[in-house]
Amino acid sequence: MAQISKNSVSRVIDFLEENKKRGGDVSLTDVMHLAEVMSGSMHDLLSKVQPAVTEELTAIAREISSMKEEICQLRANDMTSNRIPDAGRELDAIVEATEDATNTIMEAAEEIMSADTSDHEAYQTLVSGKMIEIFEACTFQDITGQRISKVVSTLNFIDERVSAFVSRLRIPEEFEADLEETAEDVRKRELILHGPQHSGEGVSQNDVDDLMGSAQDDIDKLFD
Repeated sequence: MAQISKNSVSRVIDFLEENKKRGGDVSLTDVMHLAEVMSGSMHDLLSKVQPAVTEELTAIAREISSMKEEICQLRANDMTSNRIPDAGRELDAIVEATEDATNTIMEAAEEIMSADTSDHEAYQTLVSGKMIEIFEACTFQDITGQRISKVVSTLNFIDERVSAFVSRLRIPEEFEADLEETAEDVRKRELILHGPQHSGEGVSQNDVDDLMGSAQDDIDKLFD
């Protein structure tokens, strides 16, 4: 680090000693004279420190500019105003289409099961018509697949932007705030509500059957 020259220090010391010998109150002129001496004494130091300070400030400015660019790339307004609401509407449409198709299929199946089979020809006509309705209801999956693709695309877009932003921030894991557990999270944890599970995860039907079979054996032993 740059140092103040001995000559500059001597000037400051001489001024202080002279002022001490005079005694009395310090005047405004004395203060101004001291400021002048100090300014001259610091000139060499500042001239050497300035390039380093300028370089640091320039680096900070570059970092801020880069961060602003990352925030722009995040496109938060587009996410909150367009992409996320659109994804929500797509999911609502998926739920509605699935519900309508399920109701149609269930109603058709119920009519087939409750139909009079004594008149073979009429029964065959009814079954054929209801099967066509079931096939038509099943076509919802094609549109649903397209809607799901849009939602997945939105999630991938958000994931890419947020991941890039977090990576640019370089936040250490130990600095991350602890997640606050909501009442719903507590309920799911305490009641082990983790379903539905993906294929190969969770408890299988065979596990349930074995558990129920073992429990039934223990119950039967109580009555032997």
